Parts: sequence; C-alpha cells; structure tokens
Amino acid sequence: MKTKILIVDDDKGHLSMLETILGGWGYETASVMDGAEAVASVKEHPYDAVLMDVRMAKVSGIEALEEIKAFNPAIPVLIMTAYSSVDVAVGAMKLGAYDYLTKPLNFDELKIILERALEHKRLSEENRHLKEVSSGQSLAGIIGTSPAMQEVVEMVKVVAPTEATVLITGESGTGKELVARAIHANSARKAKQLVTINCAALSETLLESELFGHEKGAFTGADKRRDGRFMQADKGTIFLDEIGEISMPMQAKLLRAVQEREIQRVGSDTVQSVDVRILAATNKDLKTEVEAGRFREDLYYRLHVMVLRLPSLRERQDDVPLLANFFLKRFAEKNRKAVKGFTPLSMDMLIRYSWPGNVRELENTIERAVILSMGEYVTEKELPASLVKDYEQAVPSATGTETLGGQPLEDVQKAAILATLEQTGWNKSEAAKILDITRTTLNNKLKKYGV
Repeated sequence: MKTKILIVDDDKGHLSMLETILGGWGYETASVMDGAEAVASVKEHPYDAVLMDVRMAKVSGIEALEEIKAFNPAIPVLIMTAYSSVDVAVGAMKLGAYDYLTKPLNFDELKIILERALEHKRLSEENRHLKEVSSGQSLAGIIGTSPAMQEVVEMVKVVAPTEATVLITGESGTGKELVARAIHANSARKAKQLVTINCAALSETLLESELFGHEKGAFTGADKRRDGRFMQADKGTIFLDEIGEISMPMQAKLLRAVQEREIQRVGSDTVQSVDVRILAATNKDLKTEVEAGRFREDLYYRLHVMVLRLPSLRERQDDVPLLANFFLKRFAEKNRKAVKGFTPLSMDMLIRYSWPGNVRELENTIERAVILSMGEYVTEKELPASLVKDYEQAVPSATGTETLGGQPLEDVQKAAILATLEQTGWNKSEAAKILDITRTTLNNKLKKYGV
C-alpha cells in the first residue's frame, strides 16, 4: 500500500500544488481545507503523516494539531507557516508537531523532512513491536513469542472486536480464561463486566440458578429473588468455562440462552432478554462428545462459531524461559525474595520437562522454587524431585558423543547461554559469572552463534 499523506490548507491553489508534488513523489494524498475537517479525517482514515498550514480561517492548525495528537500521538504532523510566524511554529513543536517549514516552501527541504518523519514513525512502530515481543506480552497479559502463541494472539486480535461467540479449546492449564479476558478487554464491551462461571464446579440444580437466577421460594433456601450470571453480564460478556461438563438436560436450557439470548429464572414464567456476548471453554473434544451422545449437536454448532485452540506448553517450549522468568519476577516481589533468575542447569531442566499440567504447573513450580530459594538464583535443588528425575533419565551418561538428551551439545550450550543472558537483562559480565566462563569466551560464543 502507498504511504498516505493528509494535506491541510485553506488556499486552494497551494493545496492543489502540494497534491501534484507529493503525488509525483509516489505518495497517495487526501486534502481538506479546515482544521476541524482535518481532525475528523484523521479519526476516520489511517494516515501516515499530516502536512498542515497554521493559519486557516475557521479552526487553526494549532487547534487541529492538539486534537490530532490527542487522538493519535504516533502520527507525525508537519506544520507550514509564514516566515513571520516562526514563533508560532516553534510553539506547535512543543505541542507535538514533528517539524515546521516556512512559506514559500523549499520542496527539496519538504521532501527530506517528510521522508525523515515517515522513517521516524516506522522505527517507532518497530521499536514498540520489538518491546512487545521481547517482553512476550503483546496482548492483555498473553505471554509467548513462539509461533504457536503468536498465532493465538493474532486470532484474538481478529475475533475480539466482533460479537462472535468464541469456543476456546485446549488442555487444562493452558490459559483459556486468560485468553477469554484478552478477548473481552479488546472488545467493544470492555467497559462492561466480564462474568465467569466454572460449569464443572456446580451441580445441575445450582448451575441453573447460577446461570439464570431464581425467584423467591423457588427452592429451599431461596429466601429472595436473585439475578443469575447471564443477567449480571447484560451488555457485557459471559465466559462459560468447562462447558463440556454440563448435563444434557442443562444443555437444553442453555441452548435457548445461547440461541435466542433469552433466559428464565428458576421458578418464574417470565422470559427475559439479555444482551451478552458468549465465550466458552473446554478441554474436551466436543465433536467426539456429540458423536458419543453426551453433548447436544445443536448447542455444539451454536458455540462452534469461532474456535480458538490453545497449544499445550510442550508444543511451545520456546516460551518456557520467558514464562519462567515472568513468574519468577512476580513471585520474588510477592514474597520479598532477592531471586534474580535461574542457573543454566535448572533452566535446562525446565525447558526439557514435558509439563503435563501446562502453564499452571510451571507457575506453581516457579512459585515453590522462589519460596525455597536461599540464594540469588534458582538451582535444581529447588525444583520438584519428579522433574529432576525425568531430566536425569532423559540425559544419558557421558558417551563421548556430541549430544545431550538427544540434542546437539552446541544447541544445549546456546540455549543455556541465551537463557542466562535473558535472566540477567543481557548483562554479559554477570552472565559469564553464572556460566563460570570469561566474558571473552562468552563473546566468542555469541559471535559463533551469530547473536
């Protein structure tokens, strides 16, 4: 796509001349003749830069600049002004203008400044993206730079702004509720409530009351009328966790709520409409459950509008160091412990483990390790015995071959070095100390690995 520039000037002749010149340089242009129109246009269209005159009959360029920067601080705005109004242009730069040019324009200067502004914008966007990726948190707390997790993040970005029902699948402990929260946080309903309910934690009778509410006297103990979770989530989002555990009779009652957005309190004859977005999660294969007669086919297709599958942790082992360091920092602060990171051996053990309990198991393991740790770095002594045993069985005794645990020794060394650098914030001196090598050796290794 061509770079698109918005030109703002109330002089028709000057405006037309700028459109011709910028078009000749390969830019796509749009033009308006007033500051208010400029603000409205920026809010409607994704421009790469704005070229705007200061003095205009209705809304001035300064007023428009303030509103544009308030709406989108990242967009570069170039100000055009008469030579006698340079002080106004300098004031504009204090308000966020990228640069200013004096009239009559020097078109060579305009081209250079415009290219510089666009390059600055591109570099700023790249830097922001790199910070997101390096932190592993590119969307509402979702952590992971592996291809599998980046695919999840992109899918969340696509489905979140819509009203589509989303079924989140994956093994227990993969973070399905976290993804549901990310979808809600990036939706048009984010200002309203996200109501969650674990369908597996309640009996059929209690679940119906929790979901739909009940009237006073509907059953023993119902001493007053109560709204259910669907009504609590009105205008917001409801998250039905472990939906595969609902009984068949309860599925029939839920179908009406999902299909018609209508509910009926227990003990009431009145039907109520609710405006909710529905997110659901399960660790079961619902299609298999349908075939086995344990899940209603009509409900399955109502929930199966958009499906978002979360990978298990063993499918995204590249994310283990990132997650481990994230949890370590959190639990170190929570427990007031001066733990900085992991020894290379302990990190290697974490990376190689299969994590049947997924991210939840890793989180619990790191919390335990931080609590037990007496030094600055978590060692293998603070890790669960079962994890250490699995590692010892996977790593054969020395045989003279250049492999370790089925991986080339060089790959293991590289992973250990990078993990140590990550945990020290890329402090090479500290990393070399932990690895028990000289800084020169470390630099030579990094050069060899092309890092």
